[in-house]
Formats: sequence, structure tokens, C-alpha cells
Amino acid sequence: MKKYLFLITLLGILTGKAVAQSVTVDATIDSLQIYIGDQAKIKLQVALDADKRAIFPVYTDTLVRGVEIIDVAKADTQYINDNKRMLITQEYTVTSFDSALYYLPPMEVMVDNKAYRSKALALKVYSMNVPLDPENPEQFFGPKTVMQAPFVWEDWYGIITCGILLIPLALLLIYLIMRICDNKPIIRKVKVEPKLPPHQQAMKEIERIKSEKVWQKGQSKEYYTELTDALRTYIRGRFGFNALEMTSSEIIEKLLEMEDKEAIADLRTLFQTADLVKFAKHAPLMNENDANLINAIDFINETKEVEAENVKPQPTEITIIEKRSLRTKILLGIGIAVLTASLIGALTYIGMQLYSYFA
Repeated sequence: MKKYLFLITLLGILTGKAVAQSVTVDATIDSLQIYIGDQAKIKLQVALDADKRAIFPVYTDTLVRGVEIIDVAKADTQYINDNKRMLITQEYTVTSFDSALYYLPPMEVMVDNKAYRSKALALKVYSMNVPLDPENPEQFFGPKTVMQAPFVWEDWYGIITCGILLIPLALLLIYLIMRICDNKPIIRKVKVEPKLPPHQQAMKEIERIKSEKVWQKGQSKEYYTELTDALRTYIRGRFGFNALEMTSSEIIEKLLEMEDKEAIADLRTLFQTADLVKFAKHAPLMNENDANLINAIDFINETKEVEAENVKPQPTEITIIEKRSLRTKILLGIGIAVLTASLIGALTYIGMQLYSYFA
């Protein structure tokens, strides 16, 4: 008795395992008969264990010759039997444009490299031949009265916009045409500010050098270069010779011919110190740098031209007459051409729209 119970139990286990591992493929169609151009849906369902993977058939654009596939829906997966089994559904939408009885072969699904096939289907496609009475052609559809189309503002937005733009475009076009036709020269008035006297310009530069205090940063060469350049520029403006292109000794000799020796003595010391710093890497003392700055200021004050009191130079106004350049004429011509094309396009658009509405 125990032996029979063991065999029955073993058989049940094996049977349950076989059932659990079975794969079923089923195909159904929602309509066996359709008219030309109508649609039918083929549903392909696969039941398999949850740990398996199914590969559905891939079609290009036809199921069989004469039956076209319109759409393939996304596969839908449902878990059953406590998530041990899966039910996967794939839906295909088909149509046909030739009347015939079509045989739809079994659809093949691959599960673990093994093919499973559904049952075959059939689809009957009918032509839509509806008999008409030639003596009564309006038996299905009665005569229709002429309907007046309703007024819709959206249909007129383009015409209104183009109409509004026509006015500024036309005014601008007229302005450009007048500009290119008159061909008058361009007259401009420019105010020229008076140039500072040489001593004022030199003192302004020296104040800048004094405020930066580059000699306190160990930049003695830069300090003496800027200071002597300011003095050379002053000498050129005050005495009329190009001191910027002359050596220090040449400047001193030229000044001795024009000024007294007392005014130039301190300037000679300044130039000598500057030459030593720039060419012999001389390191002057702090009080020496301050003394040379004072010597430069004293030289300017002793040699500057005497100005009239309370007299400030006024800016002069210069009138400049310029002929219109070729570039300006070209730009005016391009602007006229673009505006003309825009006006013609806008008028054409308005005319076509009005014709379509009232024709």
C-alpha cells in the first residue's frame, strides 16, 4: 500500500512540473469578415513560466500577400499563479484592399530557442458594391442648401497685420528715395577742445607720476623714464625743438643757447641721474628721487610762458562738409530694394487672401 502511495505522489509531482513548464500559444481574430479598407485585430497570446523569455514574430508591413499590417501594439504582460506564470499578449492591426479569402498561417513564437506555433486563422474581405438607382441618384443623400461660412477673426489676422505694416514700410521707402535723390553733402559741426599749454600738460603728467610712486616699489628705471619723457615733451612744446629724439647732453646744450644757466643746472643733474639709472643700473636714494621730482617742477615753473590772467581758451567749432560715399549710396539702394520687395509681397498676399475669400 505504501508503495502505491509513493508512486502516486511521484507521478503527481512530475505531472505538476510538466504542467508548470508547458508553453501555450493561441491566436484569435476579432472579425472573420471585413470590407475593403476596414481593420481587424489579431491577438497573439503566449502562456509560459515567469523565468522564461518569449520572442514574438517580427513582420515588416504584410502578414501575408494582400493583408497589410497597420499597427503593432506594445506587448502586455500579466503574471498569474502567484507570479509563477506569465501571460503575454501581442496585438496586430491588419487591413486589406483586395477582396478575397485569406489564409493566415500559424504565428511562431520562440521560447528558450524552441518554436511554438498558434493555430491558423482565416480572413474574408468583401468589396463594397452598393447598387445605385441611376434615375434617383439622391436616394441616399438629399440636396443640401448653400451655407454661409461664419465670420472668423483668425482668418483675417494675416491681412490686418500686413495692412498695418504697409504704412511704415511705405513711409520709410519714400524717405530713402528722397535721400538718394537729393544727393546733398553731409554737413557736420565738430567742437575742438583747446589744447593744454605745454606746462599744464607737463604738470598734469608729473602729478600722475607723483601719485603712483613707482620709485617706492623699486622701479627706479620706470620712474626716471616717465619723468624724463614728460620733460622732453614739455621742452618740445615750449622751445620748439624735438627733444624726444635727442640725448640728454644735446638737450642741455640746446637749452643753454636759449635760457640762463641757473634754470638748467638742476635739470642737468636730473638727466645725469636718469642716464645712470637707465644705462648703468644706478640705485638712487629716496631723497634723491624726491629732489629730482622737485627739480623737474621748478624747471617747468621757471621756463613756462606767462599766461593772461582769467583767460580760458574757448573750444572752436569746425564745420566739416563730407560728400556722400559710395558705400552709403549702395546701402540706400539695398534698403530701397528690400522695402520695395516687402511692399510688393505684402500687397500680393493681401490680394490673394481677399480673392480666396470672395471668389
